[in-house]
Amino acid sequence: MTARPRTMPLRGLLPLCLLCLQAALPLRGRYSGDKLIRVVPESERETQILRAAFNRLKVDLWQPSSPFHIVEGAFADVRVPQNATRSLLPFLQQANIQYTILISDLQQAIENQTAGRSHRSRRSLPGYNYEVYHSLEEIEDWMHYLNTTYSDLVYMFSVGKSYEGRPLYVLKLGKRSRPYKKAVWIDCGIHAREWIGPAFCQWFVKEALQTYQTDPDMRKMLTQLYFYIMPVFNVDGYHFSWTNDRFWRKTRSKNMRFHCHGVDANRNWKVKWCDEGASLHPCDDTYCGPFPESEPEVKAVAHFLRKHRKQIKAYLSFHAYAQMLLYPYSYKYATIPNFNCVESAAYNAVNALQSAYGVRYRYGPASSTLYVSSGSSMDWAYKNGIPYAFAFELRDTGHFGFLLPEMLIKPTCTETMLAVKNITLHLLKKCH
Repeated sequence: MTARPRTMPLRGLLPLCLLCLQAALPLRGRYSGDKLIRVVPESERETQILRAAFNRLKVDLWQPSSPFHIVEGAFADVRVPQNATRSLLPFLQQANIQYTILISDLQQAIENQTAGRSHRSRRSLPGYNYEVYHSLEEIEDWMHYLNTTYSDLVYMFSVGKSYEGRPLYVLKLGKRSRPYKKAVWIDCGIHAREWIGPAFCQWFVKEALQTYQTDPDMRKMLTQLYFYIMPVFNVDGYHFSWTNDRFWRKTRSKNMRFHCHGVDANRNWKVKWCDEGASLHPCDDTYCGPFPESEPEVKAVAHFLRKHRKQIKAYLSFHAYAQMLLYPYSYKYATIPNFNCVESAAYNAVNALQSAYGVRYRYGPASSTLYVSSGSSMDWAYKNGIPYAFAFELRDTGHFGFLLPEMLIKPTCTETMLAVKNITLHLLKKCH
């Protein structure tokens, strides 16, 4: 029997303010007719067929990050360009592989999200809208504003420059109550297209500043700890995802030999670099780079973390999408030495998150909960002496994917805030 596609209706509007495309293509209409489909291989045969086909076609896999990670019984979400629809979908039907259409027209989905939304100025804190996605320029203006307006709690600095020469800004958040305090590092936006990450980093800062006076837990956190917050790690890629390609993932460094741009900034760290789960090919989404810390963004952050490794007790990195809370190891199946403490923190954080809207997160070691990947920032942080290293995979589980609607920013950030506060308060107890 021929496999028939099951169309899943779009509920609500998909997000974002986008202009989109590679220079050779018109800005509008780049994704017209592109679809997001989901396949679940039901046998080893189907798994091998999908791996081979997706690898050959160099499709844009949304989940997992590489054809190598496609496994029997687990879903794979793939963006199918209009020009590939005529070949790939009949191929799947011919191979009797079931697929579901999650989004039938990505261009329409993108445009729907911004229809009717005025682009008013959001640069003053009272007027800044935390429930919409912001461009890099807006985020940097917002950071400058906080730096001058909340100088008792906020200090803005740069850890270096990106490949394209943009400053890599970090906010140091906390009360200057004593000369030395432990610290928590938070970064968002290592992968450019995961816009909900930077939205959360901004939300965290907003919550800290707005509730510091009234929430005893927040007061305790800002009094006893410093928070280093990097709202956009991959500044070049994030900017490119707003101006040229909404679904760009990597950095923007150039590879002259292959004429491909970018390195996966979460495969470029010096921890089992370019082993399983990373690619040596510069055109792949999981390209590990020519050498560890080849990307100036990774090198700058690694240098800062190394310099402050005795002070920083937790490393939190925010990604999308999967609804998971992950901890080391990512590069191997093994139990970390302080497993009991970390696992307990993850369990409590996931329960705190669920208490808001009932959203369930899976939690566990990244290798067994998501997939094996080498050269990740989380593993590197842990290996360099930061005892609590976590990677959040925020909403959702694939209905919207990277196009999480702006109407879901608030609930996503609200529940995630509960988890982060829970981890932070756990850190302040005696469990090390």
